[in-house]
Amino acid sequence: MKALVYHGAKKVSVDKVADPKLEKLTDVIIKLTTTNICGSDLHMYEGRTDVEKGKILGHENLGQVVEVGKAVDTVKKGDKVVLPFNIGCGFCANCERGLFGYCLTCADSSVMPGMAGAAYGFAAMGPYSGGQAQYLRVPYADFNCLQLPEDADEKERDYVMLSDIFPTGWHATRLACLEPGQSILIYGAGPVGLMAAMSARIQGASQIFVVDGEEDRLALAKQIGATTFDTKNADITGQIRELTNGAGADCGAECIGYQCTNNKGKEVPNLVMNSLVDAVKATGTIGVVGVFIPQDPGANDKLAKKGQIAFDLGKFWFKGQRMGTGQCNVKAYNRRLRDLIHYGKADPSIIISHELPLEEAPAAYEHFDQRDEGWTKVILHPNAA
Repeated sequence: MKALVYHGAKKVSVDKVADPKLEKLTDVIIKLTTTNICGSDLHMYEGRTDVEKGKILGHENLGQVVEVGKAVDTVKKGDKVVLPFNIGCGFCANCERGLFGYCLTCADSSVMPGMAGAAYGFAAMGPYSGGQAQYLRVPYADFNCLQLPEDADEKERDYVMLSDIFPTGWHATRLACLEPGQSILIYGAGPVGLMAAMSARIQGASQIFVVDGEEDRLALAKQIGATTFDTKNADITGQIRELTNGAGADCGAECIGYQCTNNKGKEVPNLVMNSLVDAVKATGTIGVVGVFIPQDPGANDKLAKKGQIAFDLGKFWFKGQRMGTGQCNVKAYNRRLRDLIHYGKADPSIIISHELPLEEAPAAYEHFDQRDEGWTKVILHPNAA
């Protein structure tokens, strides 16, 4: 089959590789019809992780089941399914608690003591190949496959967002403890930040503030219903306080991660976290879904090399704020979010800017990595004729 393979920093290519095979009776094989390039793929593309050369990338995957293991009960050949980016077993202690993103069975604990969680095509998240390919092996298929309704083809561009960014945006609002009628401040108008804004709108936020430095992304945030702030403008915190009777936003969401930059394009790893502490009200809650990693050898900042930031803990503590962090447990949300799409209450495909065949993936990575204007979300069709 053809697959997008990582060969080193900013070196990816579409190669011929071996087809995946059933390895356990609980597996299925799917034929990928749509797979996305995610912002977190860029961390690996840029050489900022320890992902191994030869890895097939891609963790936002949707396709049709073509082969079924003998122990699979509910998933049938021909089913159209979308997969959570994180792989769970369904029966370990963490999966039983609903913490599917921290599966103990599928994790590769040799990478880091105490490690939990696995994902398709991702650094330090197990040996699993990604789905920027024509076919993909799905472990524990009864647990990991979300079957799609009869409008699966018609709304495929929406349903593929259930693999990661729509649930992750929703997760940001839940970590932030957003309640109907409250205001939320979202840093980042990339795909996840935009999905957090859409999620906040669905949940009845009174005010949705979105901060970013890219005009095309801020335009999408406005279309979703947010009040936007360009990082090039001074005193964003002051403007937000002015719009919230001096208090600050009720809660906040960090949707950028460790590679956040200032308005001059310089990486400042602690900038967004400390900005949220400043702009969220006393006793407010902050949800952090942007990727932070345990070490970043490519960083210029000494602390960031060790996965650390200079955090305003004193102000955070004195304001009595709370924080929730970590990757999304996709299965905690994806079934209900699927139904929001099915019944016309959510349209996450609004953010898609480019729809391409797999062969164009290397060029798409380059454009997306450079944050070229108009490149907000790229979806690929690996088996397009």
